Amino acid sequence: MIPEMMNAIIARQPGGPEVLAQVERNVPQPGPGEIVIRVASAGVNRPDILQRNGMPLPPGVTDVLGLEVSGTVAALGAGVDSLVPGAPVMALLNGGGYAGYCVARAELCLPVPENLPLTQAAGVPEAAFTVWHNLFELGRLQPGETVLIHGAASGVGTFAIQCAQACGARVVATAGGAEKVAALRRLGVWRAIDRHSEDFVAVILEETQGRGVDVVLDNVGGDYVARNLSVLASGGRHVSLSFMQGAKIELDLQQVMRKGLILTSSTLRPKSAAEKARLAQCISKHLLPLIAAGKIAPVVYQTLPLAQAADAHRILEANANIGKVLLAVAS
Repeated sequence: MIPEMMNAIIARQPGGPEVLAQVERNVPQPGPGEIVIRVASAGVNRPDILQRNGMPLPPGVTDVLGLEVSGTVAALGAGVDSLVPGAPVMALLNGGGYAGYCVARAELCLPVPENLPLTQAAGVPEAAFTVWHNLFELGRLQPGETVLIHGAASGVGTFAIQCAQACGARVVATAGGAEKVAALRRLGVWRAIDRHSEDFVAVILEETQGRGVDVVLDNVGGDYVARNLSVLASGGRHVSLSFMQGAKIELDLQQVMRKGLILTSSTLRPKSAAEKARLAQCISKHLLPLIAAGKIAPVVYQTLPLAQAADAHRILEANANIGKVLLAVAS
């Protein structure tokens, strides 16, 4: 039985973590091609912080936060025949994940491999969609190549490390502080760099005998971009995920032209439903078997109760996490 009401987390107004509030909402109903998920866990992501700070939502999107969940299928909308009630799923959402129940497009739901606990599976969707598209489609990472991953102790970063290694690439990863660098080493990266005490440009040029890396996955922006380009090998690809140090940059186009570099970027939330469905099919084909084989798993830093969503946001804003921060929803 699906109840009429549920707990959910919204931002009462733009502001800091303290504006998050637990409210009672009607359980959503599925439209054509949609399902209702009884949420077990919800992933906490930086776009949630942007929404909390007042970033405008796409038209028709709920004000309940949350872009990824794991749980079980509770109800099917018209035309959905690919799923059955009770099936364990993990899903990418347009919003609504910080709640007891949420609506998801059926084609954006992924089956949860048997070896992945349902409570941890919420750490997969956002990272999987981001990494597959940016690292493998835009970055065109190939076996035998070397990739530089900045902010590698994040949820996306730790997932990207495992994906790159599973495809036979070599990983150079940066993070801030000894604890995070040690975590990167435990994940098996070829070279972990402490951004607090080491110059990644000097380290990479020394370790690669001046050749550089083939792909950069960057979440910093600002003056990092020019430094990233200086360590890209000929034909290298620079993929921007975000720009925590600023979106406006200066480039040496002569360097870009001389080395034949490619600069590209993307963001997930505004993509069309059709494009997200295509990515889901690619993830099902290429990444889910690696998860089922135990070669890739979400690194979970901490799981907090839904009512402590504000504390989860504080962890992300302090960059304290190594891996994903999740909210436990189902009792």
